[in-house]
Amino acid sequence: MNIADTPVTGLDLTGFEEVGPGLWQDGAGLLLSVHFFPLVPDLPAPLHDSERLRAGAAQGVAEHGGGLIEAEFGALDGVPAVWQLVKMPLGSRPGQAFLASWTVPRDRSSVVVKVQAAEGAVTGMREALILAEVGPEEYFRPHPYGARGGLPYHVGDLERWDARFPDHPLTRVRAALRRVAPTVTLDEEFKGLPGFGEARRRGWFRRRSA
Repeated sequence: MNIADTPVTGLDLTGFEEVGPGLWQDGAGLLLSVHFFPLVPDLPAPLHDSERLRAGAAQGVAEHGGGLIEAEFGALDGVPAVWQLVKMPLGSRPGQAFLASWTVPRDRSSVVVKVQAAEGAVTGMREALILAEVGPEEYFRPHPYGARGGLPYHVGDLERWDARFPDHPLTRVRAALRRVAPTVTLDEEFKGLPGFGEARRRGWFRRRSA
């Protein structure tokens, strides 16, 4: 059975309750969602061109006012995929939202599994404590993927601090997607499609609706 009319056929939803089609929430407000896009993936480069993909993605996030914290490569259910962890300003109030996602790009479609959470009334405590500990010269760094603008890149977002701040939304989204990702299973037809940037043929969604 496919979930929310996507090629996702299974994932571990322990601790989450369904709040809409393809959308779940845990008791602390963390949102987990799955998406299918029947379009050429909105990625700046194929997965094998990792340097260009990272640079393009980082600059794209920066131009929307946010920051790409990290982009790594791996697989969901054996299919090549890209992990991205992004921070965005909330806009309507102080604080940031954090979004972690795995994108599985095929030639003319993609699947995204995403987890997101926002800071609450108390904001900036993680950053302030780490800044005081390491000092400004060590805290702020040039963006590793060369992005210009957007939210500043700093060591306070690195995973090595997560154990110190287990309730921070950045820690929680990173941990939740790392737990859920290995449990994702995908439709076999979708898995058999050409990867992003490979020779095109009819997509999963067209075969499904034929």
